[in-house]
Amino acid sequence: MTPKETLEAPAAPEAGRQVEERSEEGWADELTPKQIVAELDRYIIGQKEAKKAVAIALRNRWRRQRVPDDLRDEILPNNLILIGPTGVGKTEIARRLARLAGAPFVKVEASKFTEVGYVGRDVESMIRDLVETSVNLVRAEREEDLEEQAVAAAEERLLDLLFPAPKPEPRRRSPRTPGAGPTSTTDVVEPPSVFIAGPGGVRPPEGVDVVWGAEDDGRAGEDTADQEERRNRTREKLRALLRDGKLEERMVDVEVQHSPNLEGMMIPMGGVDGVDHNFTEMLQDMLPKRTKKRSVRVSEARRILIQEELDRLIDMDEVVNEALDRAEETGIVFLDEIDKVTGERGGAGPDVSREGVQRDLLPVVEGSNVQTKYGLVRTDHILFIAAGAFHVSKPSDLLPELQGRFPIRVELQPLEEQDFVRILTEPRNALIQQYTALVEAEGAKLRFTDDGVREVARIAFELNERMENIGARRLQTVMTSLLESVLYELPDGAAETDVVVDREYVLRTLASLVEDEDLRRYIL
Repeated sequence: MTPKETLEAPAAPEAGRQVEERSEEGWADELTPKQIVAELDRYIIGQKEAKKAVAIALRNRWRRQRVPDDLRDEILPNNLILIGPTGVGKTEIARRLARLAGAPFVKVEASKFTEVGYVGRDVESMIRDLVETSVNLVRAEREEDLEEQAVAAAEERLLDLLFPAPKPEPRRRSPRTPGAGPTSTTDVVEPPSVFIAGPGGVRPPEGVDVVWGAEDDGRAGEDTADQEERRNRTREKLRALLRDGKLEERMVDVEVQHSPNLEGMMIPMGGVDGVDHNFTEMLQDMLPKRTKKRSVRVSEARRILIQEELDRLIDMDEVVNEALDRAEETGIVFLDEIDKVTGERGGAGPDVSREGVQRDLLPVVEGSNVQTKYGLVRTDHILFIAAGAFHVSKPSDLLPELQGRFPIRVELQPLEEQDFVRILTEPRNALIQQYTALVEAEGAKLRFTDDGVREVARIAFELNERMENIGARRLQTVMTSLLESVLYELPDGAAETDVVVDREYVLRTLASLVEDEDLRRYIL
């Protein structure tokens, strides 16, 4: 196998190509379980059972939307527990699944939660985070749909700033008595009426300008038309310069909304996580909006104006309604480190709080209404995926009621040395491809030979065996140490511009770190 062949990912299966085509057209909800697994295979090595379980869970959500209404609410999601050591792909499976489905997704650490009444985050905050993510997701879709319209409107406003309309000049004089002296500056002069001259028109009094009517000789109308035509030609020339990027550095004055700063105010403390933040937002909505004028470059003004146009075009009530529906029907919560909240039942100290967290999780996972700043959210059909290493505990240590809320359990297998070789070369985001791109950014080349890749995998696997097993994350540590000098010296031209990483290079670079026990313990 040549170095080039080593770097290239293998051809995706037919199912994987179908996934890519469908995903681009927004048909991810119609993917079959085999197509979902094929897509996950492009980023995650091994773990077939886990991929199959999450693929079925995702497909069941699509199936549920097509059952009769009277039965739809009765079909509950099959929540999963992914069991396996760190670094084997638990988090990556959930993250890729959420991207594939285009669903609201939030990852939370169970160890950050505390029982209600203790200082810390309560378990309902993960639902509030999910709703916030859903709102941002739907708004981003709306912005993409309306971007062209907003850009066009912002361009017109930019032209108005670059070439403002002339101020109307008075076309008539203030009436005064013939022969009288100048009007005093303290006098208030009322604007006269406009008189139309022409056939059948009324003769104006002295001191009042005449505005020629349509039936007159048309000289005033011609002057106005010429001015308007010249103005339009100038505006179109500016538009062409603006689109060519030749006016990006010109300064313009833009009025922007200025939100009052409430950081220094005394905000009432609440017992529920997120109440203080919501109260601050409510006060900002109630206070009057103020604007201030800023002098910015055209490039910055365009960004400000486009955002203002999007805010004007997007109906946030519609966005929130759809976001709440998506969060309830397709939302995914990845609850990591679930094993950290297990403890001996009836124990003391932190075990009491851990068991309390489990009790608080019960109603949320089973199905309840959670109050958010956008309204109540039902959690009955949110998919919960829990994960944990369970090194010092086991799933049976969880409360029996909580175990029943996660009926599907999948055990992920530890990674072998050959898995490390595949992780380095096969995924679309493989580490070798990442570092190759980073080196190419400096105008150099980085090539890995077949035996060099195997040696990196062997060292990473042995380090996991002799030290703490952190799975595929060990590869990142080894690769960073391997290429540290190259990445450091490349900008100054002190390193070679064509770096070949073979077995000898790996052994020569990492020999001291691998052999020295102290360095290995604290660096690798």
